[in-house]
Amino acid sequence: MTGTLVLVRHGQSDWNLKNLFTGWKNPELTELGVQEATTGGKALADYGIKFDIAFTSALKRAQDTCRIILDCVGQPDLETIRNEALNERDYGDLSGLNKDDARAKWGEEQVHIWRRSYDVPPPGGESLRDTGARVWPYYLTDILPRVLSGQKVLVAAHGNSLRSLVMVLDKLSKEQILALNLATGVPMVYKLNADSTVSAKDVLGDMSGAH
Repeated sequence: MTGTLVLVRHGQSDWNLKNLFTGWKNPELTELGVQEATTGGKALADYGIKFDIAFTSALKRAQDTCRIILDCVGQPDLETIRNEALNERDYGDLSGLNKDDARAKWGEEQVHIWRRSYDVPPPGGESLRDTGARVWPYYLTDILPRVLSGQKVLVAAHGNSLRSLVMVLDKLSKEQILALNLATGVPMVYKLNADSTVSAKDVLGDMSGAH
C-alpha cells in the first residue's frame, strides 16, 4: 500500500505582489498569502488527511505556508524537514528586479525566454531544467521512499521547484510544462502506485488563480 504526496505552492509573497523576481530572496507572505495558505490548509482538513512528515524549502514564505497548513490540519508539531533543494528557481541577476524594469532593460522577448524556456537560464541563475536537477535527486532519495512506504507526505515549496516535480509526475512535455502555472496555496494530492507512477490526483481548489 503506497502513500500520499501533497504538493502546495506557498501563498502570495510581498514580492509576488510587487511584481518582483524573487528566486532565493526571502520576502514575507502578504495578508492574502496567509489567507491562501489557510484556505489550502482548511481544504486538506476537509479532505481528512493526516500527515506523517512535512518537507519545505529553506525560504520563509514556504516555511510559513507549511506551518499554517499544519495548524489547519491539527498537526502543528509535525516533524518538518527544511532543505534548499526545494528552493525556488534562482533568478540570478534578475532577483529583486521589477519584471517590467527587466523587460525595459533586456527586452520583452529576452525576459520571456528566461522566464518561460525550459533550459535557458537568466544571467547568474537557473533554468527550469537546472531547478529540476536539484529537486529530483532530493525527491528520489528523501521524499519518494516515504510515500512508497505508505506515509502521507506534505511538500510546501515554490512555483518552479514544484513545476519540475509535476512535470515528471504528470508526464508533461517541455512544451506542456512551460504553459503550466501553479496557483498559490492550492494543494495537489497525489496517490502513487508501487512503481512511483501516479494512480490518482486531486486538486483541492482553483488552479486558474495562478499568477
